[in-house]
Amino acid sequence: MTVMQTTPAATELAATPADICSGPPLRHPRPDGQDTYTISEVVAFTGLTAHTLRWYERIGLMSHIDRSHTGQRRYSNRDLDWLDLVGKLRLTGMPVADMVRYAELVREGENTYDERRDLLEATRRDVQARIAELRDTLAVLDRKITFYSDAGRVYETERAG
Repeated sequence: MTVMQTTPAATELAATPADICSGPPLRHPRPDGQDTYTISEVVAFTGLTAHTLRWYERIGLMSHIDRSHTGQRRYSNRDLDWLDLVGKLRLTGMPVADMVRYAELVREGENTYDERRDLLEATRRDVQARIAELRDTLAVLDRKITFYSDAGRVYETERAG
């Protein structure tokens, strides 16, 4: 079982939208038809460390990961999709506690859609504020670059004259 909800059956799709927790395809394509991965393969696909993957499972960010008969973790495509979403949430600066809360809400089911939306909307507002700060910073850098570019031309003109 993973943190992901299953996609509703085709008959339910029209009535209830699926809670799809994945972004664009991963940077590293997965082998066609394969849906079982070792921890080392997941490390290669995601760039996360094995320690981080085990920690995610321990804190509840990842739900139960299936195991082989020898006890080795076996990740699925849905697990990789979830890790892709977690990576996006990390990039937003979302605190780990909020990511764990989001994972818990997903496991609780459809009755938590409003709370999940609220959590994501709060994160979106934080990201928008950071983007505004970065735009202001970029404008300052652009002004400084222009100043130094213009000052360099004036200096060269004065030296030549």
